[in-house]
Amino acid sequence: MKGVVLAGGLGTRLHPLTKITNKHLLPVYNRPMVTYPVECLVKAGVDDILVVTGGNHPGDFLRLLGNGRELGARTISYAYQEGEGGIAAALSLAENHAAGGPVCVVLGDNIIEKNIIAAAEDFRRQGKGAKILLKKVDDPQRFGVAVFEGDKVVSIVEKPVNPPSSYAVTGIYMYDFQVFDFIRTLTPSQRNELEITDVNNLYIRQGTLTWSELDGWWTDAGTFDSLLRASNLVRDGGANKV
Repeated sequence: MKGVVLAGGLGTRLHPLTKITNKHLLPVYNRPMVTYPVECLVKAGVDDILVVTGGNHPGDFLRLLGNGRELGARTISYAYQEGEGGIAAALSLAENHAAGGPVCVVLGDNIIEKNIIAAAEDFRRQGKGAKILLKKVDDPQRFGVAVFEGDKVVSIVEKPVNPPSSYAVTGIYMYDFQVFDFIRTLTPSQRNELEITDVNNLYIRQGTLTWSELDGWWTDAGTFDSLLRASNLVRDGGANKV
């Protein structure tokens, strides 16, 4: 399974910090944000990683991450996303990297306390389809939210005003190679983006999406409040623990 870290976008919610650098290069406590998802993948045995970035600072990722060896990766390669086309559009750039096989995708602003080792092993045994990681949160309206029938996810709704559950879809996804065919069928949303929620719902309709609940705390770091929260959580409890 190949790894993909999505670290593009303009990070407008973090202006003016992101006027001078990419959001994913900002510090989360004592190191750059993007190093956390890379470490998350490496600890799950996913050490061939593509970093998809964009904006005006792609060279800074190369200077920071290099070939990935310092973070335990076997190799890190890079792709450039022009503009902001959404998460699914960014993922489409990883098709050649996937080389016909499955991918584990982590959003570049996602920070977790522990690891995804068990989920990655489950998906390897699953062999096809998709797996998403869910986490119960106090503010699900900020995220894609799972709709359940019993313990089965039957739909995902994006940023609902009245959330159908408290289980947010974290920015960690595992897909077979069919994901790239699904992305080609998408049409832009009202935000003029190709939505990863639409991809997940296609797998749900196919009956091949499974889910696991993420162990430990999880946060994004895409707003001032969540960036501060992520730094405090890492300071107080560490991150990506084995």
